[in-house]
Amino acid sequence: MNIVIVGGGLAAAKATEELRERGHDGPITVLAGEDHLPYERPPLSKGILLGKDDADAATVLPRSWYDEHGVTLRTSSAVDSIDLEAGVVLVGEESIEFDRLLLATGSRPRHLALADDSGASVAYLRTLEDSAAIKASFGPGRRLVIIGGGWIGLEVAAAAREAGTDVTVVESLELPLLRVLGPEVAEHFAELHRSHGVDLRLSASVTGIDADGTVHLADGESVASDLIVVGVGVEPVDDLARAADLAVDNGVLVDEGLRTSDPRVFAAGDVANHLHPVLGRRIRVEHWDTAIGQGQHAARAMLGEDGDYERLPYFFTDQYDLGMEYVGSVGPDGYTDVQVEGDPATGTFRAYWVRDGLVVAGMHVNDWDATDAIKARVGTTV
Repeated sequence: MNIVIVGGGLAAAKATEELRERGHDGPITVLAGEDHLPYERPPLSKGILLGKDDADAATVLPRSWYDEHGVTLRTSSAVDSIDLEAGVVLVGEESIEFDRLLLATGSRPRHLALADDSGASVAYLRTLEDSAAIKASFGPGRRLVIIGGGWIGLEVAAAAREAGTDVTVVESLELPLLRVLGPEVAEHFAELHRSHGVDLRLSASVTGIDADGTVHLADGESVASDLIVVGVGVEPVDDLARAADLAVDNGVLVDEGLRTSDPRVFAAGDVANHLHPVLGRRIRVEHWDTAIGQGQHAARAMLGEDGDYERLPYFFTDQYDLGMEYVGSVGPDGYTDVQVEGDPATGTFRAYWVRDGLVVAGMHVNDWDATDAIKARVGTTV
């Protein structure tokens, strides 16, 4: 059975590894668009950006692993199209046959035309090269404006401040992370960044950007910058699936077992819009843990193992001296209550999001013995 994996990230690498560990000894071809071994993304806004890790720290498996396990790994090999009728993917003029195909094409940053067309120095964070370029802009006396107060924006802000950079974060909502955490917990992150010298411009919108990096806000104020980092979310790279007439809607639609509308084709990671059997709804998760778990599950499914992917969403962040882990998903229905255990002022606490008596998500801050307890609480009633 020929298996082709399209993607050069964590989901692709973990699927490849799982296939060999599960005993598949047939051909595996991994087609990675970037000129790197498949790598994971979290270090780009954490250890690498902080200068604590080098690029090798993000690599999932060394080149020798692919060679030793008979895996054909092709970097700088962007797939042009998928021909489902012929059962091939096309890379340039070359056709590569598959019996099973995994799409692990990930996501890409949403672009802000106002910034892109300004002529100013503008960056997005998605690749190793992006991380290196942003890190090179840090330093005392340097001015960084971040548009967007989500996880990526705040992690970049923390790394920049630790390097002595002047940082301004422009966020359109009343608080950073408001949609994810709600006001009860989002305020804690706002105060964390203020206490480290970040200039938070909240309920703010950008009306113009000059070529010299001056960012104009709707309230009439302006902020100077040497670099502008745009962090306004990502979108799934589902172009190949869409062109191949696979079912697509905010990512590649997959069933409980990660199979697409074509039974030979699977999707995993950022690009997969998954019908989650526990949550009872579709969810597309852009986090490290999901890339690992779905990559491994898709590998087993391609080998004919039955079963649903039931793992709850999980993510983590590190900002200054704050470490956090979050399990579950509030989802579009929101929550009716937030229960906080401990005092956020001490820097260590737990929080649970409750909807109509059901715990739908939980997190801890700097409480590293709490992870298992939080996982156990999610899905229970109060």
